[in-house]
Formats: sequence, structure tokens, C-alpha cells
Amino acid sequence: MVRGARKRFGGVQALDSASLELRPGELLGLLGPNGAGKTSLIRAIAGRLRLDDGAIEIDGRPLVPGVTRPELGIVPQELAIYPNLTARENLEVFGRLYGVPRAELAARVDRALEHAALADRAAEPTKRLSGGMKRRLNIVCALLHEPRIVLLDEPTVGVDPQSRERIYEMLAELRRQGVSILLTTHHLEEAEARCERIVIIDHGKVIASGTLAELVTHALGASRVAVIRTSQVMAGAALPPGAELDADGRTIRASLHAGAAALPELTRLAAAHGGGIDDMSLHGARLQDVFISLTGRDLRE
Repeated sequence: MVRGARKRFGGVQALDSASLELRPGELLGLLGPNGAGKTSLIRAIAGRLRLDDGAIEIDGRPLVPGVTRPELGIVPQELAIYPNLTARENLEVFGRLYGVPRAELAARVDRALEHAALADRAAEPTKRLSGGMKRRLNIVCALLHEPRIVLLDEPTVGVDPQSRERIYEMLAELRRQGVSILLTTHHLEEAEARCERIVIIDHGKVIASGTLAELVTHALGASRVAVIRTSQVMAGAALPPGAELDADGRTIRASLHAGAAALPELTRLAAAHGGGIDDMSLHGARLQDVFISLTGRDLRE
């Protein structure tokens, strides 16, 4: 539980009364543009950032910065493994650092290697493993002490689809064991498909939270989204309110609060100014539509 977290770095308000709740056995997605405050919030929960104000509690007990909390497993975005050690040696080192009893360490390392699908590469130096293998090893290194809460910061960055699927299989298995997971990601389609609830943060504030259906209702109401791709770049068209043209000049996206009633006008414009229609779809709002509606289209770099 995070309540009213505030943190300022000089003139930048990194966290501005941010609050969230992570429920038992839940996969909670934490989304936001670059610089929105996601990493600051993760660092605060991990006890690595002292808040200016607010409280963080685990099982009703306040989190004190600098005090080890064995309930937590932390998987940073940057790989935190030793490249010259083998996969097994990395796990043994982290197990000792986490205080895993010596009598249990070997069995836990074996289980972790199986869990990450790395048993056949256990004796290979980590620097020779693929990006996906390193990511999976990075995750299981944080699980050896059997935490009840796992914080994952962009765990699928730069991995292939097979490794990404394996990572989510690992997370599903953790949830079946009752482990709670807080996940930050820029892959909105992953968050939409995998997370029970989603929290969106921007400028240090939590601006929306809930299930996908709740977020859609909050941000867009009962609207549907039309996507029309024209044969040529649109020229001289004045699109109606709620419709936008993508940067490619050929894709119209429109939020239709009146269902399909506005489609005839859009198709007329596409035919008159875009050389006809190559493709068209009409669907309910998705997480990307919600995210853009709440945070805007401006680049954050």
C-alpha cells in the first residue's frame, strides 16, 4: 500500500501524492510516459528512495528506507547479474546475499534454473547467454528468497517473443503461489492482456486506476474507435471533432461516441481526400486509446 507519496528532486516533483494498492496474488501494471514517476515509485517501494512525505506499508507495517524487507523481490530494468559467472554461480551468489539457508540453497537454485528454462545452460558463463536468457536469469535471481511481493521494472525490454512468453508464464506461476507482482512496462498490449488492474501515473500523480473496462469508461465513456487507412496520403481534409490523422498521413483514428453513426462522414472524407479506403475497422477502446487520451501525444524524452 502506497499513500500520498511525494518526492522532489530540486525543481522536479517526481512524485506528487501518488497512491496505489497491490492486492494478494495480483499482477498490477504501472504505466506512464517517460519521466512520469514510475521508477521513483518503484525505488521508494523498494526502500531505496526516501520520500519527502507519504507512507508505504507492507501488511500494515511501515517500510523504513535502508531496512531490509525479505518480503520484497526486486528486478531492475538494467541487468543485475555477473557476466563472468555461470547461471548457476549467479544464483548461488544471490542466494547467499539474500540469506537463503545453506541447506536449502542447492535445491532452490535447481528449481530456479528449471523455472527460467535454463537448466541446460547452467554451467555456461552468463555473458554468452542470449538477451532473453539473461532477462529470465535476472528475474529468478530475485526470487530465491521466496518473496511475497515482486517489483519488476520493464522485465521484457529487448527480448524476443518466445522469451517474453516464458517470462509471463513464470509470472503466472508466481501468482498461483499467491505472490503479488507490480510491473512497469511500455508494452501496452502486454499490460492489457496480462494485468488484472492498471495504474496510470503522469507528472508524479496517479491519474487513473482500475480494470481495463473501468479505465475505458473513466477516460472515454462508451465510445468506440474507428481506424480507416486510405490509399493515399490525405490532402486538404478537415476531420470532424474526435478524429485525428496519424503521422503517416493515411490513417484516421476517430472516437465515435455515437457508435457507427459518424462513419459515413469519415468514409466520405477518406474517399474524397485519400484516394479511397484500403482498410477499416471498428472496435471498442483499447488501453492505448485510454493511455493517449489521458497522457496526450506529446513525446517524452
